[in-house]
Amino acid sequence: MPPLAVLLMSGLLLLFANSPFVRADAYTFSAAQTAHPGLSSIFTPTIHYWREEILTWSAEFDLDPNLAATVMQIESCGDLRALSSAGAQGLFQVMPFHFYSADDPFDPATNARRGLAYLAKALERAGGNPRLALAGYNGGVGLIGRAEWNWPAETKRYVFYGAPIYEDARAGRTVSAALAEWYNLFGASLCRQAAQRLGLP
Repeated sequence: MPPLAVLLMSGLLLLFANSPFVRADAYTFSAAQTAHPGLSSIFTPTIHYWREEILTWSAEFDLDPNLAATVMQIESCGDLRALSSAGAQGLFQVMPFHFYSADDPFDPATNARRGLAYLAKALERAGGNPRLALAGYNGGVGLIGRAEWNWPAETKRYVFYGAPIYEDARAGRTVSAALAEWYNLFGASLCRQAAQRLGLP
């Protein structure tokens, strides 16, 4: 193997060896955290903080809780006060026009119900295809029928990470390289903020 390739491979191995999502000892879940087979262990502790609620909210909309958790992971990492530059709010980063006037967008249950109602709509529009549903959740259900090359760059990135994270969770894997990469490139500060907000170490 050429020296440059060896260096590149060594760098990648070091990156994943130090990632909290790839090391086998990364998470030390309590018995309570592992007692819910409906929610994969690959998600960050800030997502598992909401595990009971995710299971309840997902059941209301007949959604796989791992799909709901994938969306929460990427959108807010479990930060109930998350706010994007585009104005999306809360756990599921719901845009203001999805709320009723009396709603509190940062109330976790309200935010989840508005967000998961839209996710369920996207999944139905996508014919049950979770990859397309993730695209619809991020970019609007109107793009589900459009060619993927015509999707916005943000939606392409969202699906690039979201689809394999969900597949890893659905398949019962104990680690997710996609989640590790997302965390290292985009999610570390978001998850630190969520952990501080939730009072987690």
